[in-house]
Amino acid sequence: MRVIQTIEPGYYYHIYNCGINGTNLFNGSDNYEYFMGLYEKYIYKVADTFAWVLMPNHFHALIRIKDVEDIVENINPERVQNPFGVCDAEKITKYVTQQFSNLFNSYAQAFNKRNKRHGSLFEKPFKRKRVDQANYFKNLVLYIHNNPVHHGFCQHPIEYPWSSYLSCISIKPTKLRREAVIGWFDGMANFKTMHNEKVEVIELEKWFEI
Repeated sequence: MRVIQTIEPGYYYHIYNCGINGTNLFNGSDNYEYFMGLYEKYIYKVADTFAWVLMPNHFHALIRIKDVEDIVENINPERVQNPFGVCDAEKITKYVTQQFSNLFNSYAQAFNKRNKRHGSLFEKPFKRKRVDQANYFKNLVLYIHNNPVHHGFCQHPIEYPWSSYLSCISIKPTKLRREAVIGWFDGMANFKTMHNEKVEVIELEKWFEI
């Protein structure tokens, strides 16, 4: 029986999920854009994002749940009152999990309405794995960015528009934790070099226990 990890403040996680029974989650660019808009609405206030990719029937993200104080401040910037009481970690954990549920439920409702379908869209519960090894960060970024290459959608991550790779190599403002990611690769040159090399996605999947 698979043990579902609790999402706790201050930790890194690999978040991933797919469409139920392999169904597509995204049918066009407007779907991808709408999902990312909801992601910004619900997730950015509780988590920092370091890498992501949206594929037609699944997605991956590397995130870090914000510290308790930052989550509380994002909910109540004026700090007039802590909505969770004094360091109520259990309530905060439930709130973070609820934000992910809000993301998936909101997207599924809109997707179902537009496509005249009913029922669940995402596998439940969504999958999460705590990241606690130094090598995991860099390899997971490579895995996420090379997912479109592995599935035959492009020859190089730069050709795929629905991942964080383009934000990583850009100089445009972004909410992605770009500097931290580039730092894991010891600089932009090495980041690009390692993304130019062939990545054995299947071997990484075994390592990540996907």
